[in-house]
Amino acid sequence: MGNKRTYGEGCAAAHALDLVGERWALLVVRELLLGPKRFTDLRIGIPHASPNVLSQRLRELEDAGVVRRGELPPPFAAKIYELTEWGRGLEPVIVALGDWGSRSPQLPRGEHMSVDAYMLALKTIFDTEAAAGLSASYQLRIDGHRFRVRVEGGELELERGTIEEPDATIVTDSETFASLIWEGRKPAEAVKAGDLTIEGDKAAVTRFIGLFPLPEPACSEVPALV
Repeated sequence: MGNKRTYGEGCAAAHALDLVGERWALLVVRELLLGPKRFTDLRIGIPHASPNVLSQRLRELEDAGVVRRGELPPPFAAKIYELTEWGRGLEPVIVALGDWGSRSPQLPRGEHMSVDAYMLALKTIFDTEAAAGLSASYQLRIDGHRFRVRVEGGELELERGTIEEPDATIVTDSETFASLIWEGRKPAEAVKAGDLTIEGDKAAVTRFIGLFPLPEPACSEVPALV
């Protein structure tokens, strides 16, 4: 691990933090959970990390066996970064952190979120009870990014890519998407404003929008005055 700082413990949790606990490291993992990305795509997803720091984190994660470099096939022939199979095992960690953080009374709502962060937020707060009886597939096109989604048996499957003959296709930008999912904006109003395009089963889209309720903030425990 070179000159990198370490907790110096045999505890597996401490060792995990040695591997992925540096600033920006888990956000790199977040950005790769739904599929490989080029360095420029990672820069867009994590805009506050400088190129040098981002390159360093990628090297460290590669040395740790969490990330590996690859190359897209022709005609693209672009270098990419992707998670190893072991690295993909961090998904429940990211989702659990998101679930815990979503209940923070100090959560800075309205600040930057990458498209992938929005997609992982859907996984984080998916309401299985609200999805009861729903069987539908969706193509999401958010800010030009394509994601395939399936809701079946009270479970949500979501990954980067396209899906053939979805029940509905949703085309919009991330800000509009967030307003529909979490701010109560009506799809009809967004369509009328030109911010949203829906193809296919509009009822399935309405049902989809209601599957991701925001959790109640955690109550701060204030000691009683004596």
